[in-house]
Amino acid sequence: MAQKKIKTFIKLNIPAATATAAPPVGPALGQHGLPIMEFVKAFNEKTKSKTGNILPVVITVYEDRTFSFITKEPPVAEMIKKTLSLEKGSGTALKEPVGTLTKAQVEQIAKAKMPDLNANSVEAAMKIVEGTARSMGVKITT
Repeated sequence: MAQKKIKTFIKLNIPAATATAAPPVGPALGQHGLPIMEFVKAFNEKTKSKTGNILPVVITVYEDRTFSFITKEPPVAEMIKKTLSLEKGSGTALKEPVGTLTKAQVEQIAKAKMPDLNANSVEAAMKIVEGTARSMGVKITT
């Protein structure tokens, strides 16, 4: 079978299982002439099990106006907020800490996010998570 020609990629962050045709989904797909509701139904179906998370999704748009998509794990910052039950990170990260992560929690987040990170080991992934935590005003304890 001949491979379809790729027209473009669209990257969006969408709440799992609750995508609608409203922005950002509708306009992003509409400008490429894609069937918006078809994507919304497929995305919501695929992400039912991850309700409550914001998921990055990469939509591949083909020349013949068809599409495919892959979902990734939630952003590290979202995972940290969920672990600590935070609304948001600190506006002044170094002055006002908003919470504390243990090494075990950092490792858990790193392992969950591993497929999407540019890291060759869990230790390297943990450093990425720790860096994100620091920039959000979250301290790490041993």
